[in-house]
Amino acid sequence: QVQLVESGGGLVQAGGSLRLSCAASGRTFSTYSTGWFRQAPGKEREFVAAISWGGESTYYADSVKGRFTISRDNTKNTLYLQMNSLKPEDAAVYYCAAGRVPSGVRNEYDYWGQGTPVTVSS
Repeated sequence: QVQLVESGGGLVQAGGSLRLSCAASGRTFSTYSTGWFRQAPGKEREFVAAISWGGESTYYADSVKGRFTISRDNTKNTLYLQMNSLKPEDAAVYYCAAGRVPSGVRNEYDYWGQGTPVTVSS
């Protein structure tokens, strides 16, 4: 069992940066691949980035590639998402998730956080 709690969301101007964190409870966090998804009002939840359990492999949605960086610190049971050059279309509630593989598919993840909102002003 893994419990996930996101933090770090907020209001930022376009072009600015934010770093999201996802704190995990449970001793097995390091055995799970993890990812970030986001959901804007009226839209489906979409994949943002994923990272393998050891951090060796990372994957990104085309829309964030080159601007966002996913990372994790298994000694701290924490997942991160560094978001740079933010655009108004990045505004959404951001969710972290844990699963067996670093996938872009929602159904591959077993555990989800409650989400943290990101607002980007133009």
